Amino acid sequence: MVLVTTFVINHFDLFGLRQVWRNMQGMPQSKLRFATPLVYRIVRHPLYVGWFFAFWCTPTMTLTHLFFALVTTAYIFVGIQLEERDLMNEHPEYAEYRRQVPMLVPAMPRDVSGTAVANRARS
Repeated sequence: MVLVTTFVINHFDLFGLRQVWRNMQGMPQSKLRFATPLVYRIVRHPLYVGWFFAFWCTPTMTLTHLFFALVTTAYIFVGIQLEERDLMNEHPEYAEYRRQVPMLVPAMPRDVSGTAVANRARS
């Protein structure tokens, strides 16, 4: 799920490769438009959901692995709060998307196509 999600969004932007390439070419950095492709219509953070599966789904939960899973889960929750704050500042339509789509537990979409979210944000 983690790998697929990185390609659903801009894989090269996620890892900083697009920014480095544009800088090497002497091109100014450009903003990416807000979009909700595929799984982003049923959960706001599918990449983190994939990481939770990786951390928590284990045949043997040792005390060390439990500690690791707890710490990385806390780290992700802090990261989500910071990321969502930045997304709301960068993309005004993110506030409506946030109201429509659950953070981590997938649910059926409630009309969260990119245009529907953008149209509501403009209203």
